[in-house]
Amino acid sequence: MGLCGILLFAFCTTVVLDIVTRTIGHPWLWLQEVTSTLFIYAIFCGAAAATRRNDHLYLTAIADALHGRSRVIVEMIIRLVVLGVAICFIWFGYLNFLRGFSSFRMPSMTPIASLYAAIPLCGVLVALFTVEQIVNGLRNGFEHAEPQDPPAPATPAQPAAREDHRP
Repeated sequence: MGLCGILLFAFCTTVVLDIVTRTIGHPWLWLQEVTSTLFIYAIFCGAAAATRRNDHLYLTAIADALHGRSRVIVEMIIRLVVLGVAICFIWFGYLNFLRGFSSFRMPSMTPIASLYAAIPLCGVLVALFTVEQIVNGLRNGFEHAEPQDPPAPATPAQPAAREDHRP
């Protein structure tokens, strides 16, 4: 999560710097490359982090409504689908990564593969986190208690109304 925050902060910073340098008439052309790289890596890092935290988009409403054996089956199906998507990310992301060495970004002439590397990296992390969830779910069960709302802070007693005794 920390890495996602750093990438997002760096992305926002480069956007602001790009605006400022263009406004003053001295644009840094390489800054657009850095901005797009940070954006792409933040997206794929965020997808992996969301998978790790179980916050990503998938059919939780169905699984949450079930209990016992039926819940385990639905949770396993969901995670196997996510694992299948992760494997696709790894395989097709790797193929795109290899093809990316034939195209270059301007003006730095950096291979596009530097951007495509985020896809299989995300796939590896999502697969790892999904396998972790499957193992933990089979060992400890998939049912988890919903986080409790923090207790409301105690409000101080209202001060007694003062009578204004003015001479």
